[in-house]
Amino acid sequence: MQRQAVRPALAGAACAALLLTAGCSSGDGGPKQDRGSTSAPSRSSDAESTAPTGDVPPAKGSVNVLRTVATGLDTPWGLAPLPEGDLLVSSRDKGTLTRVAPGTGKKTTVGSVPGVAPAGEGGLLGIALSPSYASDHMVYAYFTTESDNRIARMIYDEKKPAGEQLGAPDTVFRGIPKGTNHNGGRIAFGPDGMLYVGTGETYKTELAQDKKSTGGKTLRLTPDGEPAPGNPFGNSPVYSYGHRNVQGLAWDKDKRMWASEFGQDTWDELNHIVAGGNYGWPDAEGKAGKSGYRDPIAEWHTADASPSGIAWQKGSIWMAGLRGERLWRIPLDGAKAAHEPQAFLQKEYGRLRTVVAAGGDKLWVTTSNTDGRGSPGKEDDRILELRVS
Repeated sequence: MQRQAVRPALAGAACAALLLTAGCSSGDGGPKQDRGSTSAPSRSSDAESTAPTGDVPPAKGSVNVLRTVATGLDTPWGLAPLPEGDLLVSSRDKGTLTRVAPGTGKKTTVGSVPGVAPAGEGGLLGIALSPSYASDHMVYAYFTTESDNRIARMIYDEKKPAGEQLGAPDTVFRGIPKGTNHNGGRIAFGPDGMLYVGTGETYKTELAQDKKSTGGKTLRLTPDGEPAPGNPFGNSPVYSYGHRNVQGLAWDKDKRMWASEFGQDTWDELNHIVAGGNYGWPDAEGKAGKSGYRDPIAEWHTADASPSGIAWQKGSIWMAGLRGERLWRIPLDGAKAAHEPQAFLQKEYGRLRTVVAAGGDKLWVTTSNTDGRGSPGKEDDRILELRVS
């Protein structure tokens, strides 16, 4: 079954009615498909045919799965490495944070986030550590409530009993539109110490071009949740607009910002994000070449990607594919693609959700097979440690 093209007027009712039968989320509905190629299904907009120079990575890279760090996770979504080396992972549907010890795979429940109302693609989504975590021990979380999507921060006190280590949430930003699907959800602190947020347009396509709405945007906030100084639209949290559903955020070594985005029926995207940029939705999907809109630097057929988390490592953006069930490598040459994207782990671990740089040449990757569209039992949810080049 192909993904449903839900029009704005039908978004709420149709998506709710079709959730269990049609997989109303773009990028996730429909059967698993494998087009049998690691590069043909994608297009990079500025691929170079000449030999790489300087820091440009080669056309072909590699992925080596070093180990499975932990198994038996429940709808894992966000992942945050702790300074001590352990990992925090959020459960979308349970609304909990779990600490994982990579050395042993031991899982410890940290606590629950009050107010989480999981439904469809909503729930406890992205997490990030405060830039001052060493002194304030704050964990930030993006989650869906009964009324909106919001961001709160909580003190993580490891000295308290397991399950009671999270302090009361301090909401720093609220009012992000919520829906059954397209809730965005990725948060990350950028090189400037500001909090960046990827949001979705909740199937209300008009929100993406409305700069007064926080739906279908990337946002830039202070750690206290205020519009960050220097934002492109004055005292507004909006950093870029014209997005459909942003679920991946990352920065390269030169502090360029990148975001992955769900398309509708034709093209998923990897975008280079610039302040004030208009990325076209709903008037443009993929590389449209329309005046006033910024084209993606790479795009994929929706059956081959349906992207979520991204990370920069070894000169490339590494992008998790949900419906595509693979990890994409996009080699970079500055703000453009150096070569065609390359796929790894195709159909080996099921749906891939989050990618986090683990230092050196390593990545952490989480799967997403218990999210209602995977194959739980056949393919459980786990965290993998990879070596990449």
